[in-house]
Amino acid sequence: MNATPIRTLRRAAVRGFTLIELMVVLVIIGVLAALIVPNVIDRADDARVTAARTDVNNLMQALKLYRLDNQRYPTAEQGLQALLTRPSTGPAAPNWKPYVEKLPKDPWGQSYQYLNPGVKGEIDVFSFGADGQPGGEGRDADIGSWQ
Repeated sequence: MNATPIRTLRRAAVRGFTLIELMVVLVIIGVLAALIVPNVIDRADDARVTAARTDVNNLMQALKLYRLDNQRYPTAEQGLQALLTRPSTGPAAPNWKPYVEKLPKDPWGQSYQYLNPGVKGEIDVFSFGADGQPGGEGRDADIGSWQ
């Protein structure tokens, strides 16, 4: 009498899932992925743009501190590197100190651009966006201190 319930349990444990059950689960996962993945990809692009804007704002603040200490912005030749190391060329920076720990790369792995004099302001700090080229639209648009 004790053998019958044990055999029934063993059969249930060995049975597993049918092919139809597995296919239904895979279809459900596929539908969910088709709905969710495009939203996640758009969010990643939005996050990169936000990160680039934050970096540009931080670099602009460091440049403003540089100007307060040294009565001028770094020259175009000195570039953003003047925020990290004392400029060895061009006008001296008498009250120089380190303004950033390291120069960030934009979220697409490129260096931020610096213009003095700027095209859209007294100075410009910007990223060329996802395509790494001037101009562009959408995720390829330039992200700069003028925005």
